[in-house]
Parts: sequence; structure tokens; C-alpha cells
Amino acid sequence: MELSDYLKVVRRRWVSIVVVTLICTVLAVAYTLLQTKQYASSARLFVSTTAADSENAGTINAGGQFSVQRVQSYAGMINSRSLAQTVIQKLDLDMKPAELADEVKASVAVNTVNLTLTVTNPDPHQAQKIAQAYAESLTDLVRQLETPPGQTEAPIKATIVDNASYSDVPVSPKPTRNVGLGIVLGLLLGFGLAVLRQTLDTRVHSAEEVSEITEKPVLGAIGFDPETKDTPLISDLPSHSPRAEAFRVLRTNLQFVDVDTQNKVFVLSSAVPAEGKTSTSVNLAISLAQAGVKTLLIEGDLRRPRAASRLGLDDAIGVTSVLVGKVKFADALQHDEKAGLDFLAAGPIPPNPAELLQSNAMADLLATLRKTYDVVLIDAPPLLPVTDAALLARQADGAILVVKHGTITRDQVRLSVQRLEQVDARLVGVVMNMLPMKGRGGYGYGYGYGYGYAPDGSSSKG
Repeated sequence: MELSDYLKVVRRRWVSIVVVTLICTVLAVAYTLLQTKQYASSARLFVSTTAADSENAGTINAGGQFSVQRVQSYAGMINSRSLAQTVIQKLDLDMKPAELADEVKASVAVNTVNLTLTVTNPDPHQAQKIAQAYAESLTDLVRQLETPPGQTEAPIKATIVDNASYSDVPVSPKPTRNVGLGIVLGLLLGFGLAVLRQTLDTRVHSAEEVSEITEKPVLGAIGFDPETKDTPLISDLPSHSPRAEAFRVLRTNLQFVDVDTQNKVFVLSSAVPAEGKTSTSVNLAISLAQAGVKTLLIEGDLRRPRAASRLGLDDAIGVTSVLVGKVKFADALQHDEKAGLDFLAAGPIPPNPAELLQSNAMADLLATLRKTYDVVLIDAPPLLPVTDAALLARQADGAILVVKHGTITRDQVRLSVQRLEQVDARLVGVVMNMLPMKGRGGYGYGYGYGYGYAPDGSSSKG
């Protein structure tokens, strides 16, 4: 992935990144609040040797090196059970040696004979008492261990140079550090999860992703509108509404397809059901009719027809009735006065839809309609479940693929394009459907004529 791809991930999934960051921050705060405050006390000891001849430089140097070596051993004795038991008895503590040893740490400055022991405890006074007791007990232990048998003085000794300190400022927990780590960890985790989701998510979210699959243009972008269920037709909306404007943009772009051809037949389909192809077909036909274009909408889905019900028209007779010769086209044709367009319903559902759609009768019907109408739109079934749409597209001037945002996968779009290519049908463009509003910005168009446009159109399933 390139830098631009990572930026797209951040823009697309910034909400989840923020949520993960907040969760990690809250957990860090909770961890900090639940931790018991710890106070520290430190004491420092100096380890030295008693040289027989203090004026002998070699003897002094050897003694110093010996002290440096021995001080490391004394640091390791800090966590011994015997030393801890001595301190427990001295202070009459109600603790086990192992528990007390865990509260004490020793450190030695590099190439020095200075040993610093630090005690942490929930009580600052208790921490000071334990640190002082440890320092005193360690000096006694060193004297005992280093005194040769039969002698009263040890050649090496530990001397307390700094008594145990006292501080009422807790050394743990550290709120600033914990919260900072929580924020950093949350950002890294949130971004990592976002990249993982982006990598595993093969759904189509943008026109750029469609362009990676096919070179055909995106003719229109219809935004998601939850009110579509109540007002599915743009003829029932104000002329300045964003959804109506979105279909006017689609209508305009469609007019630039095959500019040398006056009479055009287009098949509208989708990869799978429920992508809004029927709503797109109906509203595009209405938009064309409103512009004075002589338009015919054909309900070409002979398996699950829905266009007639959207327009509130009769579906008793239609395409199948005309193709089998039961009625003439003029008798099956209906006119929607409100929308201003002609409509041919599917008619009775046949047992062999594919055979009817690729019949000579269908080809003759389309040839006749080309001479009568400026634009003929055919609402066809989805491409992947059945072959009907591909067969219709082969006889038309081209197919328009309706792609639902965030639902259809790139593989499904790719397979749909291949279905059309296999029958030498022509894909003329794509319509992105049910795009998110994104605060009335996103995929919209700003014209500066008194309103800001962001397409929020058809959310109906077809």
C-alpha cells in the first residue's frame, strides 16, 4: 500500500480508529485509578577496603578494584530471604520474606563502590523504615561475611552515607505516562485494525474502486435517503431536492453516451438483487420524461417484476403478452400521466424468461421501439443469478450497471462485467447507489445556487 492508500484508510475508517483509541485511553485511566499508590525510599551505602599501607598506591588501587567487584555481590544479596527475615524481625513486620524481598531493589553505579537500595511501599513512612533497616542489616551482614575466622575486623566494609529518604509523592502509578501509552497504543491498534479491515474488505465503496475494475465511467451517484420508502419516486419530491438533482445529473451524463445515436436502448441491471436497480430505472425514466425526452420504461425482469408496483400501474399484461402474440404492443402500453412516461409491464411470469428475451419477437419489438422513442430503458434482472440481463444487453445499445455502496464486492462487479463481455454486450457506465450522505458533502455536488447538493437518493431494493 502507498501513502495515499493509508490516508484513504484513515479518512474512511477514522471513526473506528477514534473509538479504539478512546477505549485504550479509558482502560489506561481505569488501570491507573485501580492501582495502589506506591511510595519510595532510598538509602546509599559506600563499600571500602582497609589497606594495610595507605601510602602504597598499588595496594590502594587493588583495594579499590576489589571493592568494585564485591559491591556487585552485595547488590545481589538484597533480595535474599535471610536478609529479608532479619528486617522482618527487626521491624516486627507481618510479612513473608519473599513478599518483602519483592519491595526492595538495589543498583550500583558503573565503576563505583556506591550501592543504592530502594524500597517501595503503599505507606511512605513504612517505606522509609524498611529502607533504613535494610541498609543497617546489610552493613551488619557484610561485616559478618567479610570478617575472617579468628579476627575482629573485616578487610572490607559497607558504610551508610545517606540514610533512608522520605517522600510523600507516589512513584506509582504514573497517570501521564499511562494515559500517553494508552493513547499511542490505541492509535496504533486502531490504525492496524483499520488497515486489516481495509485489506480484508473487498466491498466497493467508491468510484475509484469501480475504475480499477472497469474503464467505464461512473454516470451518477445516488445517495442513501431513509425517506425513500415513503417517497420512492422523484416526481413526488421538490425539484430542488438532492435526490432529484442526482437523477438529473445521471440523465445529463447519459445523454453524452453515443451522442451520434438519436434513439437509444439501455438495459439497467446489477450484480445481485437488492442494489436498487428498479428504483434507479424508474426514477431515471421519470427524470428523462420531465426533461421532455420521449421515454419508455420496460419491465424486463420477467422473474420478479417490481417496476409496475413502484409506479402504481397494472401488471396484468405486458412484455410476455406481446411476445407470445396475445396482445399488440399498443394495447399493452400504459402511460403514467404524473411521471409523463410510457410504461410496458412484465405481464404474466413465464416459465422460460430467458428464451423469450432472446427470441426474434423481442428483437423485432426493440427495433420497432427505437423508431418511436428517444430513450428506452429496460429494468432487467441481476446479472449473476440469471442470464436474462446479459441477453437483453446484447440486443440493446448498452448496459448500465447499478452498484450498491458498501455491499457488492469487487469480484461480483468484475464477474458482472465479464457476463456482459461474454455475450458481446456493451457496458456504457456505472451508477453508484445508496452512497452515504457524509454530512451533505461526501459524494455530492456543490453548485452555489442557494443549496448544497449531496445525492441522497434511492434506497429502495430492486
